[in-house]
Amino acid sequence: MGLTAEKLRTDLDALAVREPRLAIELARIGYPEPRLRDRGFVTMLRTIVGQQVSVAAAASMWRKLEAELGEGFTPACLLERDFDTLRACGLSRQKQSYARSLCELVAAGELDFGSLPADDEEAIALLTRIKGIGRWSAEIYLLFAEGRPDIWPAGDLAVQEAVKRLLGLAERPAEKATRALAEPWSPQRGAMAIFTWHYYAVGSEPV
Repeated sequence: MGLTAEKLRTDLDALAVREPRLAIELARIGYPEPRLRDRGFVTMLRTIVGQQVSVAAAASMWRKLEAELGEGFTPACLLERDFDTLRACGLSRQKQSYARSLCELVAAGELDFGSLPADDEEAIALLTRIKGIGRWSAEIYLLFAEGRPDIWPAGDLAVQEAVKRLLGLAERPAEKATRALAEPWSPQRGAMAIFTWHYYAVGSEPV
């Protein structure tokens, strides 16, 4: 389960006590909606399918893939399909490589989405064993599907831009700086991340 609306509100209220700029913006634009995804390999597979394509293209590929693999499909179902079958669903050679990497790890018992390591960094290290899954994708999974409260995707450009505006910085901070700037927001960095996307989407100016 992801960070619920109630949990987001509680965490952001706690952060607002420590970060006056956040308090001002919460009062102005309100609280973000939760971002919830299902836990499991299917959510990660959808991430792979959606990489570097439009939302519409990803949705089309996913419909074809589900139709081919069947409702409630398992990793073995995908592994049994040949290249041309998956290509007909819209999966490029690269996406097939990534999808097979995911399914092979799950099928071999090397990756269990039901019991990922409790330590965030250990969980990220395990998820990034999947071909095509970098730190950002792993962090997004842990934040949205598992609701881990202190995940901070510092490499996200929208997060970086929102931090720049929120803190009144002259330039958008790079990933390392964005991670350092968020240290005072621990252990509620996940809620702050979701707020930064909300704040960025509003197109606000620095306070």
